[in-house]
Amino acid sequence: MNKTSIKASRRQREASRQMQRLGGQAVWRRGWFIGIAGIAALAIAAMYLVYQSSPGKHGATAGGSGFKHVAGEPGAGSAAPTFTLTSGTGGQVSLTAFRGRNVLLYFQEGLSCKPCWDQIKDLEHNQAALKTAGVDAVLSITTDPANLIGQKVADEKLTTPVLSDPTMRVSHAYNANQYGMMGEMRDGHSFILVGADGRIRWRADYGGKPDYTMFLPTAKMLTDLTAERTA
Repeated sequence: MNKTSIKASRRQREASRQMQRLGGQAVWRRGWFIGIAGIAALAIAAMYLVYQSSPGKHGATAGGSGFKHVAGEPGAGSAAPTFTLTSGTGGQVSLTAFRGRNVLLYFQEGLSCKPCWDQIKDLEHNQAALKTAGVDAVLSITTDPANLIGQKVADEKLTTPVLSDPTMRVSHAYNANQYGMMGEMRDGHSFILVGADGRIRWRADYGGKPDYTMFLPTAKMLTDLTAERTA
């Protein structure tokens, strides 16, 4: 074999080894991309499961009222978390004081939410309809300081007890801060009917996605309550 042939043979062997190296790198890159895609798919699946298990984040329905809402947790059939909170008028109000009566809890966004206060006015204007629906009392709960709530209640000439939950202990117990446009820092627009035995009979969270409802006519709310409440 002459020198030219030897050189040509060496070049062929070197080219063959180079192709093998490139092929190995391509296989490694394909494996890497497949691995990353698999991890991403698992992450998306995990996020979906978290979303599905989040309280009241899915399954919104318009119900008979036409207003979309969910029923978060604790929901109908659960024992209502007890509480004692300061009213805007300065006194202490306990849920246990209403044992033997049906009390409607109205969690709302607070001082800066005009529709929320309009909601309380509308509830007061429809007390007869509330009584007919079996609601004996209404309590509103928000996270603002009691003294500021008291001033707002006086300005609006309201008689409904509005309770201060500044630490959000009660809001968290009812997960009422999961359904509003302010994220978890404020309550949304949730109604919870607590029965005479201290158990939740009905719940509707209107303040979350997609509509972020902050007001609905009392008659519409009672339409949902009547249709959805448990015995």
